[in-house]
Amino acid sequence: MTQTYPVDMALTPEVKAFFDPATWTISYVVKDPASNSCAVVDSVMDIDYAAGRISYESADEIIAYVREHDLKVEWLLETHVHADHLSAAPYLQDNIGGKIGIGENITIVQDVFGKVFNEGTEFQRDGSQFDRLFKDGDTYTIGTMNCFTMHTPGHTPACMTHTMGNATFTGDTLFMPDGGSARADFPGGDAATLYDSIQKVLALPDDMRLFMCHDYGPNGRDIEWETSVGDEKAHNIHVGAGKTKADFVKFREERDAQLDMPRLIIPSLQVNMRAGELPPADQDGKTFLKVPVNGL
Repeated sequence: MTQTYPVDMALTPEVKAFFDPATWTISYVVKDPASNSCAVVDSVMDIDYAAGRISYESADEIIAYVREHDLKVEWLLETHVHADHLSAAPYLQDNIGGKIGIGENITIVQDVFGKVFNEGTEFQRDGSQFDRLFKDGDTYTIGTMNCFTMHTPGHTPACMTHTMGNATFTGDTLFMPDGGSARADFPGGDAATLYDSIQKVLALPDDMRLFMCHDYGPNGRDIEWETSVGDEKAHNIHVGAGKTKADFVKFREERDAQLDMPRLIIPSLQVNMRAGELPPADQDGKTFLKVPVNGL
């Protein structure tokens, strides 16, 4: 039976974007048009990986915006376990509140990478680090605004797309039309599954606004993060204009085989599978990130 989703195109939330040039990530504050309630989507914690230093300049911009506009943060949403930036969700929660949510298949990601990073039995693999684990078709509210989730795996098993009125946040499932789609070669990723997930997104109304998690400015254009279902269907270089599943899988698998690992994948996975928390400190109060040799 095909899942149906409660789309409400008459509702237009206010969307404020924050671009992080160090990781090409776009975070969002999404406000209910009828109240001061909002959600934060895909926040960024800064890291100087070479120096091993964590900082919060990017998150502080969001905090300043929320306080300036007297907003009430109800949700801190992660579209997936990011491999290219670290989540600032716990830092935001401590400062401006909100519940941390991610897709229920975080448990699969935790099981895989708990083994990769040799985390031991003390690392919980049940998603309990998060306040809410979303299933496909789940609904939730931001103030008076009804929202829903779509499970869109393929890039990772836990990828979720969030729709709030006429605004949809796709995570890495889609990029801007000239950027195509995300890789599907991480553990638990699959190109055919990603194609099917993209079709779920493209089945939304043509004028649904789509907001990207990343943009890399292909061919030197300015950074962009908003498009529409109609534009993606017509112009997306990987799946648009009727490209077949077989063509997509062939392209994606050949392309992924040529890609290097993301620069921040090792710290990102260890932190993000913990809902943005750093690994626990040792007996001397020192915190360490592991590097699995030939483990990825």
